[in-house]
Amino acid sequence: MLAAMLIREALPHDWPTMWAFMEGIVRAGETFSWDRDTTESQARQMWFPEPPGRTFVAVDAAGTVLGTANSVRNHRGGAAHISSASFMVDPRHSGQGVGRALGEHVLAQARKDGFRAMQFNAVVETNTRAVALWRSLGLDVMTTLPEGFHHPVHGYVGLHIMYRRL
Repeated sequence: MLAAMLIREALPHDWPTMWAFMEGIVRAGETFSWDRDTTESQARQMWFPEPPGRTFVAVDAAGTVLGTANSVRNHRGGAAHISSASFMVDPRHSGQGVGRALGEHVLAQARKDGFRAMQFNAVVETNTRAVALWRSLGLDVMTTLPEGFHHPVHGYVGLHIMYRRL
């Protein structure tokens, strides 16, 4: 784990650095259910949700963006108390605790924002590191949509819906 990591609200000037690693993750098509040809403009619009949504970055002591997350209201109306979140970590900083720190932060912030639960709508089952991380943070696999994700290497694989109370 990095000795000095700060998680803060993302600022407009963070976007070029964020997109620099996000683009590769999106183009690979292995962990996100976005179109692989998503444009930078489309990605920016999706990654910065309207309030009560939030976007965060994890930065090191030098201010280098290591990863990012966003949190959103997952549903409206009678289910508006359920939040969701998405995460991308710069592959150069993978395995250093960035995802865990972002996950812990997003869960705590969602609780502070008055949400009662967190639901991840689309966790690719072959993304075993993410599945293990989310399980370690208290999320359970509620169901798996068989062949819910078309992985560019593994073909059709399951897509987990994960959940935890806050």
